[in-house]
Amino acid sequence: MRRLWIGLTFVLFGLLLGVPVVRIAIGAFDGGVQGFIDGVGRPEALHALMMTGIIVVIVTAINTVFGVMLALYLVRANWLGPQLKRLLNSVVDLPFAVSPIIGGLMIVLLLGPDAALGALLNKAGIDIVYALPGMVIATLFVTFPLIIREVMPVLQEIGASQEEAAHMLGAYPWTTFWRVTWPSIRWSVVYGVVLTVARTLGEFGAVLVVSGNILFKTQTATTLVYQDVENFNVTAANSVALVLAACSVGLLLFMEWVKSRKES
Repeated sequence: MRRLWIGLTFVLFGLLLGVPVVRIAIGAFDGGVQGFIDGVGRPEALHALMMTGIIVVIVTAINTVFGVMLALYLVRANWLGPQLKRLLNSVVDLPFAVSPIIGGLMIVLLLGPDAALGALLNKAGIDIVYALPGMVIATLFVTFPLIIREVMPVLQEIGASQEEAAHMLGAYPWTTFWRVTWPSIRWSVVYGVVLTVARTLGEFGAVLVVSGNILFKTQTATTLVYQDVENFNVTAANSVALVLAACSVGLLLFMEWVKSRKES
């Protein structure tokens, strides 16, 4: 009976995950190899993929630095009171509870051209909403918890005894971090980075609201797929979606390798 349920589980997940990917691959080559190349090689597709890549690099770099920093503070900073730590933990988990579209709308309401702060920034020549900064902020909102929630359990598990010993021996905080803390958390950080990249590649709702999906300006790969589907350009949409799916599968395989290294 157990084998039957395991087999049914594999069949169900194969239908839910495998069939859509196969269907996308078939649709991407409806026009042959040249149709796929034309779909991916369009100027708008190249620009959208470039914008996605830029956002991935910026968001991953910011999340890595501040995610590790906040994880250290939430676990190691005794000067933060229990109530403040609970509050910060709730703030970290906020993107899990709030829809990405609502997060994007919040950014528009706070930093949009009709908001006081947004109008002030516009007068200074700084565009947030319907520009790259707003897209980065929206993606940061969605992905911010990923690295933190990967690093915190490891920090709690290893404890602070080795770091305290290094401090007693006269090591500087920066030296203690790189020589003592970092070797213990590095694979968790890498795992969180992979999750962040994958989530950034697939982000749609918050970016769509904040970016306005402006061609050759704020259009990302996911919003281009959405536009192609709306315009019944299905082959081109499948071509770009296949590129994103290939990146996601590659990241999934890399993540499994990282997971095996982290557990070893």
